[in-house]
Amino acid sequence: MDAFSTMLLVTTGSGLVTGLGAVPILFGARVSHRSYDAALGLAGGIMIAAAVFGLIIPGTEQGALWQVMVGVLIGGFVLLVGNSVIPHVHAEYQRWRGHGGAADGNPSIDDRLRRAVLIGGAITLHNAPEGLAMGIAFASGLEEVAFVLAVVIGLQNIPDGFAFAVPVSQSGVSTLKVIIYTTLSGTVPQVVASLFGFALVAVAQGVFPVAAGVAAGAMFAVVFREMVPSSHGHGYADVATAAFLVGFVLLVVVDAVIGG
Repeated sequence: MDAFSTMLLVTTGSGLVTGLGAVPILFGARVSHRSYDAALGLAGGIMIAAAVFGLIIPGTEQGALWQVMVGVLIGGFVLLVGNSVIPHVHAEYQRWRGHGGAADGNPSIDDRLRRAVLIGGAITLHNAPEGLAMGIAFASGLEEVAFVLAVVIGLQNIPDGFAFAVPVSQSGVSTLKVIIYTTLSGTVPQVVASLFGFALVAVAQGVFPVAAGVAAGAMFAVVFREMVPSSHGHGYADVATAAFLVGFVLLVVVDAVIGG
């Protein structure tokens, strides 16, 4: 199998596991604030470890430190700009729902829908640069780095999917649609971005360090702008922090086993 076919298979598989995060919804499990905050904390820990050990360190090994750091700044600020746009989308979405009449008189459903859109937007924003980094890694012949990235990104996609599926299911969307939407939220941006990254190498060599930095910066911004605040507002900050530490250690161990 050539590098392009392998990339498509791996990035698609890594994205599809996002749908596993919706499995508790499939069985009608009732999700408490404690579980939800813990899932966000776990995802945050995995993402920070993945950013450092799966992206920044390999990026510095393939290029100069300044290239990776420039990428970190670009990725972080692009994510912040994206977050500044998403609330406007939420407002429009609420207006559309109001015109449709489905959510009239039930602001709690609207709140959950807006939260789902926010989390889905965040997942899309950070899955895109991750897919970019994997596509560039495969095209650059860095298959070992690409496989490590696929594993760690797949691991983080599961709690990401859970964080997305909960508010969507609570807003009245059918279980089947919840699973489909959750899976697509991780798969589509990741695969599309990997295709772009693969093609980019044909135009410019040595872009992996910057791309790795961009992905890492976006992940940092997602964790500290969205996940940490969202997981510390229900009285379970200690649970979320403990889950963050578990996620960080888990990813480091996985990276050491695969990379070693």
